[in-house]
Amino acid sequence: MNYKVAVIPGDGIGPEIVREARKILGKVGERYGHTFEYQELLMGGCSIDEYGEPLTDETLEAARASDSVLLGAVGGVVGKSDWYKLPPDKRPEAGLLKIRKGLELYANIRPAILFDELSGACPLKENIVDGGFDFVVMRELTGGLYFGERKTVEENGIMKAIDTLTYNENEIRRIAKWGFDVAMKRNKRVCSVDKANVLDSSRLWRKVVKEVSKEYPEVELTDMLVDSCAMELVRDPKQFDVILTENMFGDILSDEASMVTGSIGMLSSASLGATKLGLYEPSHGSAPDIAGQDKANPIATILSAAMMLRYSFDLEKEADAVDEAVKQVLKDGYRTVDIMSEGKELVGTVKMGDLIADRI
Repeated sequence: MNYKVAVIPGDGIGPEIVREARKILGKVGERYGHTFEYQELLMGGCSIDEYGEPLTDETLEAARASDSVLLGAVGGVVGKSDWYKLPPDKRPEAGLLKIRKGLELYANIRPAILFDELSGACPLKENIVDGGFDFVVMRELTGGLYFGERKTVEENGIMKAIDTLTYNENEIRRIAKWGFDVAMKRNKRVCSVDKANVLDSSRLWRKVVKEVSKEYPEVELTDMLVDSCAMELVRDPKQFDVILTENMFGDILSDEASMVTGSIGMLSSASLGATKLGLYEPSHGSAPDIAGQDKANPIATILSAAMMLRYSFDLEKEADAVDEAVKQVLKDGYRTVDIMSEGKELVGTVKMGDLIADRI
């Protein structure tokens, strides 16, 4: 089979980690008889430099015409880069919001897995994480505060900023269905996270999620307030299977989840909608301080490419092969600097990609 992949290397370490993911896809193609046709596109700071905006309509159309999109990372350092002197809708991260909305990708899946080989990198006590853990954060991606009306005004000589958090029942229902569908393929437990003791949007969220749960009698549903969930993630992460939550809460909780796995460099991500077209990216940022130094961990991007094989192309055995290759490299003792520990062998970005490709 031939698959058309729109590739957005982005900024900072983005081009380096995307290069390694393409290396892995190349090996998958050789082993299993597939071809991947790539179209490189600009988004983020590099697009601002070239076109004056973080994502052009032409780039969005090219992404829409592909079978899937593989993204590195976008952005720079706030306060240091000239990109952040621009209005918010012209900054690098605005490209991310635009492409998610433009491709109608409303469901973000972020696995949080503690590999046995990386248990020493986990900041939690050994008795908490003994045996590892494996859960996913299912985050609504195109609603809530990030997409609500916002403005900054002056009233009576005082500056006031307003951000609007809005959800309708259809937006909640469709992400809830994704959460329960994923749970059906896992351990059949959904923890819906909200702030229903304070927010009307969360009260509607809880109501709709409970309605959807009736369609999935095999799945156990629990509700948890977001502040409690933040605590429980470090107290007992093994209790979770699927965490279902709204946009901003999911943004925060998934980053917390990444750190209890040992490194954000290990956390993959898939953004999906009603079709097979998806956007796959690591959960970490562009890390401009280490760009070009062969220090970046490419594993999150490689695992994101594996998710692309699984969710957009229905290539289950190929995705499993990538996942297993990553596990084998870690078992063999190879580490990038962010997950390095005593007695292991330190390797760079390129070498890590080579090692994983060799094991597919």
